[in-house]
Amino acid sequence: MVTELPQPKPATIYDVAREAKVSHQTVALYLRGHTGFRAETRERVERALRDLNYRPNRAARALATRRSYRIAALVYEMLEIGPAKTIQGAAERAREAGYLLDVVAVDPDDASALDRAIETVDAQDVAGVVAFAPVDQLLGRLEGATFHVPVLLETEPGDEAQAESIHSRGLDPIVDHLVGLGHTRIGYLGGPPDWLAARNRETALREALARHGLEPAGVVYGNWSSASGHAAVLGAGWLEDVTALVVANDQTALGAILALTERGFRVPDDISVTGFDDTPEAAFYRPPLTTVRIDYAQQGRDLVERLLARIDPDTVGGGEPATRAPELVIRASTAPPSMPAR
Repeated sequence: MVTELPQPKPATIYDVAREAKVSHQTVALYLRGHTGFRAETRERVERALRDLNYRPNRAARALATRRSYRIAALVYEMLEIGPAKTIQGAAERAREAGYLLDVVAVDPDDASALDRAIETVDAQDVAGVVAFAPVDQLLGRLEGATFHVPVLLETEPGDEAQAESIHSRGLDPIVDHLVGLGHTRIGYLGGPPDWLAARNRETALREALARHGLEPAGVVYGNWSSASGHAAVLGAGWLEDVTALVVANDQTALGAILALTERGFRVPDDISVTGFDDTPEAAFYRPPLTTVRIDYAQQGRDLVERLLARIDPDTVGGGEPATRAPELVIRASTAPPSMPAR
């Protein structure tokens, strides 16, 4: 069933002026930030704005000021938890600043479609662009693109700056937690190697283990999905020799836990399992999943904040946005090893 909702006519500054019993020039000056009004006049205008639910007409404002209030976002893999929540945060921050975030999905495997998407965005009347490049082929194409407005490219740091990655920093508390429980034979189920975040997470895992004098007891890869985690664990012969399995994300961990159960392992009695991301469902896995919480929405807000500092400094408070550190969330999927690995 489809229902058409009524569309009330939005209030104009002339409606506000009549309600407040002032001139429309007075309302316009107030909306531009003019402060030289008597207290009574200001209160009448503010009351009229609230009562009429007045909203500025951004399109008209853009025409009058010759400024755009749109930000384009080039994104990939919107179905993944991290990218989806990052875009959500970016859209919220843009809206708070009076901008609209236009999301354009891109496919790095289709070079011609990617080129068309970049050309389309650059030809539009946008104030700036945020581009998300989680995979190698997309990063390479975006780094070579030319835009005529400010652009911020969101990607993982390279190998030389790997320690700066928030994704990477989340592996330290996971490894410390497992080693603290007594685990010394720890396997790893990683993400797809063409994702920079996946490579950084594996590098961080190896470095965290090395600080404890350990190395991975086995490594296998998935593609962030539960199905890939299930298949990888079913085919990993080295699981007989580990007491803990670190998984690159929560969705992959879901499939991994099912496969472990099907193979006769008990979680966490025989093998402890950890995830990464702290998806809303992670607390309801069987058993509930120990994982690392990443505030992806805040990362999206920070990205737009940095872009606004370049295109519209008056909308930001100044200073560098502070990215929140990863947080270890301990649940029932991890426990001390009950016996030597089988």
